Amino acid sequence: MDSSKEIKSILRVNHAGELGAQQIYKAQRKILGDDPDLVFMAEQEIEHLKTFTKLMIENKVQPTTFQPLWHLLSYGMGAVTALMGKRAAHACTIAVEEVIVEHYQQQIDVLKEFPEHKSLLDTIQQFQKEEDHHRAIAEQGGGREINGFEILSKVVKTITKTAIKISKKV
Repeated sequence: MDSSKEIKSILRVNHAGELGAQQIYKAQRKILGDDPDLVFMAEQEIEHLKTFTKLMIENKVQPTTFQPLWHLLSYGMGAVTALMGKRAAHACTIAVEEVIVEHYQQQIDVLKEFPEHKSLLDTIQQFQKEEDHHRAIAEQGGGREINGFEILSKVVKTITKTAIKISKKV
């Protein structure tokens, strides 16, 4: 396995994901206001984005070609779920974070094969814990309690997994 190619893919997809998270929370906060849970999670995502942006620059990685599309779709997903109410916004967070925690675990498993990238491994492990904490916050906020949770979750997960698959490559 080519370490350089793998690292570039990891950085590109994670950067795209953090940009998407920013847009989701931006839309949700615009509609729902500065709810403390949304503010907390959004601020952590800002730090994640800063980290991946820095790593992309250091490693000369170009962002995904689909960044403008993900920007719009993420904002739309945040707006639609917020318009459905705070619990639906939390349901969106639960679905996204379940996918991201699993996605990060796959990256962790790959990075363990490259001891020269221990710093990136440590960063992703830390971010995985924070993303899982976002899921827990959203669950405590009643995200699983909305009518149609399973359908909403499936739609959000499908969108998220598709964006990941594409952003890994392009």
